Amino acid sequence: MIEKVEMYDGEYGNYDSDVYRQVRTETYGVDFGQTSWVTTEESTEIPNWLALTNASSVLEIGCGSGVYALHVAKTTGCRVTGLDVNALGIRTANQLALNSGMEERVRFEVCDVAKSLPFANESFDAVFSNDVLCHVPGRSAVLGEMYRVLKTGVGRILFSDALIIGGVISHDEIAARSSIGYYLFSPPGENERLSLEAGFSGLKVVDTTEHAALIAARWHQARQNYKERLIAVEGEPTWVGLQRFLSCVRVLTEERRLLRLLYQAQKV
Repeated sequence: MIEKVEMYDGEYGNYDSDVYRQVRTETYGVDFGQTSWVTTEESTEIPNWLALTNASSVLEIGCGSGVYALHVAKTTGCRVTGLDVNALGIRTANQLALNSGMEERVRFEVCDVAKSLPFANESFDAVFSNDVLCHVPGRSAVLGEMYRVLKTGVGRILFSDALIIGGVISHDEIAARSSIGYYLFSPPGENERLSLEAGFSGLKVVDTTEHAALIAARWHQARQNYKERLIAVEGEPTWVGLQRFLSCVRVLTEERRLLRLLYQAQKV
């Protein structure tokens, strides 16, 4: 039996640790405090895909430590609200916003997005979520809430899902792939169906599976490079469990038995 292993508390709780910062830099090239499969190139394109301007109001679901939200606000001039269920991530995010003097333009809240979003109808010009919805039960309701809080005529959505089933997966592989938390695996076409049912139009789907394979391989190697220092912080069982998790992600995505797809749509 494959044991569960904690990743997010370690990543967000040790955000300021030099070794975690070095791992992120070697994995992604740029340190946004990431724990996703988003490449730096994709991170650069997200504001363009969402057509963000200095007048935009943006919601990020699953903001983690908030570094990317702060980057988006700084580079586009927009206002960003970040939500995450992890209190350690939100604590770090709010401190970073305060330290950077951006607390009036960027704010972060602890929120379980499986429940109703705490915002009025048509509050945002854009909503995005990187590799998060696979952790959240009730996807139909979540997409409905995302649609509700978007402004009609201008609202844009972007989300990615790295758990689209593309081939045969064993029960051991499913256990290893989902060892760091709650996960939902989706059949091909399900996100498209649910997005259209929520009311979104102009749906575009981009296959970014190779990005997930690349990030998983780099992340695994970077953690291997700093094995002893990481074990000193997180303990050997956690280090071993996370290496197993990342190796599983790499194999399943390289072989395209799990796909990562990126979805873009509008509220017209």
